[in-house]
Amino acid sequence: MRFDGLSRAVAAVLVVLALAALTGCATVATSPNATPGQRLDPWENWNRKVFAFNERLDEKLLKPVATAYNNVVPSLVRTGVGNFFGNFSDAWSAVNNLLQGKLESAFRDVFRVGTNTFFGLGGVLDVASDLGLDRSNEDLGQTFGRWGMAPGAYIVWPVLGPSTVRESIALPFDRWLSSPAIVTSGSLAQASVTSLQLVNTRASLLGASRLIDDIALDKYTFLRDAYLQRRRSLIYDGNEPEEPDPDPPAPGPAASAPAK
Repeated sequence: MRFDGLSRAVAAVLVVLALAALTGCATVATSPNATPGQRLDPWENWNRKVFAFNERLDEKLLKPVATAYNNVVPSLVRTGVGNFFGNFSDAWSAVNNLLQGKLESAFRDVFRVGTNTFFGLGGVLDVASDLGLDRSNEDLGQTFGRWGMAPGAYIVWPVLGPSTVRESIALPFDRWLSSPAIVTSGSLAQASVTSLQLVNTRASLLGASRLIDDIALDKYTFLRDAYLQRRRSLIYDGNEPEEPDPDPPAPGPAASAPAK
């Protein structure tokens, strides 16, 4: 990894750690009817402002560029670009599976990377999936969660979108160590790779974003709750335990002694 990339990642982590410390002082107002999303969103007013900024940026820039990219670039090429980026994510997923003690999954990820790199034109073709080796999609945020780290407050970052304190601490490493920008030289090449990844990802989500626009009465709440639920499911591999009741009912009056 290039030292300039590492220094930027470390600097970002230090900033987020400071935010995490502030989060510990934040008071989360809860009510008997509060949803898990509301209990984890003490900065909702600020988050909604950042969310609105991201929506405007997407409407004015990202979505039009992604739509043009989708119209001009053939589907086969877009799939190959996604597979290429996914090959780097698989390598980082193998590291995280190893950190979580999932040796079988880590070996499968390593085999995926090797198969797609050598037989899939450097990862452009997803040969491993055709062989029945599905992606694990593990990241450092999930590793922290498996280690027992609580998610902390919900955060919406400019451009990057929804996150939590835990995922924000992991974010610089997840971004850099799962991207081919880590091996490119020069800021222009790194920016080009990052931009291509962003546009290709946004193009793949055009259909989903239209569906959300049609069904969500409050898009912010819908995306927040869906994100938090999905992250919890990923950490527990779909077998998440029941959340404790924050307001358990008061014990009833003791039963009176039977009359003699």
